[in-house]
Amino acid sequence: MEEKTLRQVQVAILGHVDHGKTKLLDKIRGTAVQTGEAGGITQAIGASIIPLKTIKIISGKLMQDKRFTIPGLLFIDTPGHAAFTNLRKRGGSLADIAILVVDINEGFKPQTIESLEILKGFKTPFVVAANKIDLIPGFKKKEKPLLQSIKEQDPYYQEKIETKLYEIVGKLSEYGFPSERFDRVEDYTKQIAIIPTSAITGDGIPELLMVLIGLAQKYLEKNIHLNAKGPAKGSVLEVKESKGLGTTMDVILYDGSLKVGEEILIGGINGSIRTKVRALLEPAELCEIRDKKSRFCRVDKVRAATGVKISAPDIDEVIAGMPVRSFTKDTYEKTKAEIDQEVKDALIETGKDGIIIKADTLGSLEALTMLLKEKEISVRKATIGDISKKDMIDAETNYEKDPLKSVILGFNVNREEGVSSTEKVKIITNDIIYRIIEEYEQWKTQTREILEAKKLDELTRPAQIQLLKQYIFRQSNPAIIGAEVLEGKIKPGTRLMKKNKPIASIKSIQEEQESIQSATKGKQAAFALQGVTIGRQIQGDEILYSYIPENDFRKLKKYAKYLTKAEIELLKQIASFMREENPVWGV
Repeated sequence: MEEKTLRQVQVAILGHVDHGKTKLLDKIRGTAVQTGEAGGITQAIGASIIPLKTIKIISGKLMQDKRFTIPGLLFIDTPGHAAFTNLRKRGGSLADIAILVVDINEGFKPQTIESLEILKGFKTPFVVAANKIDLIPGFKKKEKPLLQSIKEQDPYYQEKIETKLYEIVGKLSEYGFPSERFDRVEDYTKQIAIIPTSAITGDGIPELLMVLIGLAQKYLEKNIHLNAKGPAKGSVLEVKESKGLGTTMDVILYDGSLKVGEEILIGGINGSIRTKVRALLEPAELCEIRDKKSRFCRVDKVRAATGVKISAPDIDEVIAGMPVRSFTKDTYEKTKAEIDQEVKDALIETGKDGIIIKADTLGSLEALTMLLKEKEISVRKATIGDISKKDMIDAETNYEKDPLKSVILGFNVNREEGVSSTEKVKIITNDIIYRIIEEYEQWKTQTREILEAKKLDELTRPAQIQLLKQYIFRQSNPAIIGAEVLEGKIKPGTRLMKKNKPIASIKSIQEEQESIQSATKGKQAAFALQGVTIGRQIQGDEILYSYIPENDFRKLKKYAKYLTKAEIELLKQIASFMREENPVWGV
């Protein structure tokens, strides 16, 4: 029988750089330590566990007389969306709930928007910590609960904080999230709670913890059941060299338990990696350890939900975000199939159509794929690692089919030596997904305009020329006469017409006895006209028009934004000539 119990609620912290994510987390941990409770906080690898008892003491009267079954909160120590996306399990993020930290004075910034998009994509519930309320002019520290403290600030401060809160409400609304200050929320399933906080003074910390634990108790209880005696299930947070231990991996364990000596499977790009747990390590300050020089102490067993450092052979190629599972002889094949499928679902090797994307971790790759999908940008290949020459060759195959898809987007990755953008392949890299997509869309718009302008040059454009009878150099075979371009752009090969009848074609255009490729409005040049005799089919002072094939006319309408107003008027005039004989010409 599985031993089912409730685990800690896993909380991730996201937000823009410098908005106070780390300081807020430090303050939450510091406040927990300051309660003086034995075991008030457990420092794990990559996570801090704050038990319910400590949260109740911090929150004081706010949580009096309320019953909770949830054992506490597990805060992911590495703030930022990179950690959030790496902490993944099949079907979404490992975080049960998230805190989106917004500097109340600065408002929404690029990474705020990106974090919001990622939360939306992973369908992760979240609250907003409107941080740095102590930096609003006029703030005075009061040793009182948040709402009372705000009420006792001077009127200017109260007005300012209210304005800034509603700016956040407005921004969240733009992205489809109704929200309100936490005490004014009418329905937590329909509105996002905003908690004003200060990571410096601690204001709002009790209220933030109260809202988190309250939401978890009411809405997340069914999602946080733990199979305490079952196989270990976790996600790789980081892989690094540890002194005296070699390559180790920091893992967040979200289900089951793990012992030293057990075999585990870790997801890999080229198939899962099978290895054996050599050592399990926890931060030394929490252990009764004699050797104070060591930063870690060894334990025989760990149980979810927690973070742990695992030492094991053959893990050098392990990538952050990959799933970790323990198994037995009987469950090996099933576990391997599940892990391989999970990784396969995240990697796209041979999509039918689209761009190529690269990322540093599995979670980042999923987040980038998800955000591109939301913007209806198709992906042909999504893999982990630096951008290689092979990626360039793959991307170039798109060029002939669709140059707008001959692109490689890279998140948090480098380029192999000698790899850079070429005429046929565009490379865009950044450590902010939002910026990558923004730059790609700007490039796509500019490139589309260049490509369309090139296509326009392949068409017969509307043009009008005035023949100059004083410059008749030859009457026929070909006729050579000076002319001025009254409107538009004209080039050799263009057929000319009188009213709606084709009459000649331009063999060449010369200026000062040099051939030129085109002539535009205001230009005077010598035109060699094939198939016409001056004085017979045309006179030396006539106005002629470019003869536009009907198919070109339809395409010109499509590219009308690249034509001048005068060219559009001339196009209409040419169309009216043609419709004298055929009323539906060009329709």
